[in-house]
Formats: sequence, C-alpha cells, structure tokens
Amino acid sequence: MTYDLGPIHSIINAATHLDVAFVPGGDDPFPTIIPMIGQMGSYEFPSNGIDEPLDCYIHGYVSARMMNMARAAGDKGLPLCISATHVDGLVLSLSPFSHSYNYRSVVLHGYGVPVTDEDEKNYAMKLITDGVVAKRWDNSRTPPTAGEFQSTTILRVKIVAGSGKVRDGEVSDEKQDIDSMEVKEKVWSGIVPVWQTFGEPVPSSTNMMKEVPAYLKEYVSKVTEENKKHAYAAMKLPAP
Repeated sequence: MTYDLGPIHSIINAATHLDVAFVPGGDDPFPTIIPMIGQMGSYEFPSNGIDEPLDCYIHGYVSARMMNMARAAGDKGLPLCISATHVDGLVLSLSPFSHSYNYRSVVLHGYGVPVTDEDEKNYAMKLITDGVVAKRWDNSRTPPTAGEFQSTTILRVKIVAGSGKVRDGEVSDEKQDIDSMEVKEKVWSGIVPVWQTFGEPVPSSTNMMKEVPAYLKEYVSKVTEENKKHAYAAMKLPAP
C-alpha cells in the first residue's frame, strides 16, 4: 500500500482511462461505473507538483446523468470513486493459488463539482487533452467553439481520500512447492511481462498532412518504451 501523492497521481495520469463510480439513487440500487478520461492538476495552485495536493478533472456530455447529478448537488459536490490499474506482468507460480499480477493501482474518493469559470474550463480541457497525447492541444484546432463548450461539462473532483497498491518482484511460492523437485521439474514458473504498446499512427481519410508530426511520433515511442520499462522494473530487471 502507498499513500504517497507522487506515485498515486502518476498512476492516474498514466492511465488511458479511469473508472468513475457513483450511486444514482432513486429506484436504481446498483452503483454505476463509467470509463472516462481524466488528469490530476490544480487550477487554483498551478505550481503544485505531482507530489503535492491536486484535483482530478474529468469531462463528459452536458446532459449525462452524472453531470446532472453533480449540478444538482451544488457546492457540496457529487460523491465519486475513481480508480485506475496498470498490469505490468502475469505472475505464474508453481501453484495456481499463488498466481498473481505485477500491477499498480489507485482508488480515490472525492466530490465532483462542475467547473463554471471559463479560464478553468480551458485549463482542464488542455490538461485532459494533453494527458491523452502530449502537446496535442496546441497541435489541434483550438480554442473550442461555443457549441463545444456548451455541450461539455468538466467536473473538478476534490479528493478527500485515496490510496495506491503496487505488487512487484518475483513469484511467491509455498515452501512445500519450492522443496518439491517433482513439482519444480514439471511446472514452469516465472513472469510474463505486460505493457501497453502504441502502434504506428494511421492517417484518417481526410488527413492532408504528408507525414506523422514529430510530437506524435515522439509520444508513441516514448510512452511505449516507458510502459516496457515499468514492466521490467516490476521484475527488478532492466528492460532489454
């Protein structure tokens, strides 16, 4: 377990999507979980680093149920649970009961309030967009149109509690299995490293640029390599 802000915020920011849960209430007894994109940041304290208190910004369609409930909640905000997980390896032990993953995960609890200030909304949109692909905001058609602004709600989630959980290292076998030559000679044990790989960018049917921009090539290569390094670091090994 970890409660350090730096690792927790980094796990959130590196996730390609976040699972956001809320309780709809009324006649629906089940919690609702929605995959969303989001980033940690602070409009109020822009100089705050990754290891300092940050809010989580997420966005969605203006008339979505979560957004309507957040508006109805007023200044108190809508209670939300946000989670993210990265799998870095399949840990295959001698016994299936000792199997595991190498992974990094985070769970955050907080209250989501709609952002109404135009400057903060722009800040959050840029933050989220660049969280998908670094430098993408400045390399796309901006600023947003009035219609785009009106159709999108940004929630600033004030985090009140959170924790991270990380599993790395070797397989963990039972002593009876380690001591058994019969078991070790017939069962392969070890770790299958896992990392998310970004492929070669494919142009759209309306694309007019002849080459993939340098910032996009750099991002695809850099993030794929970083993901690979995480997978091997979880095994306490250098990436090949």
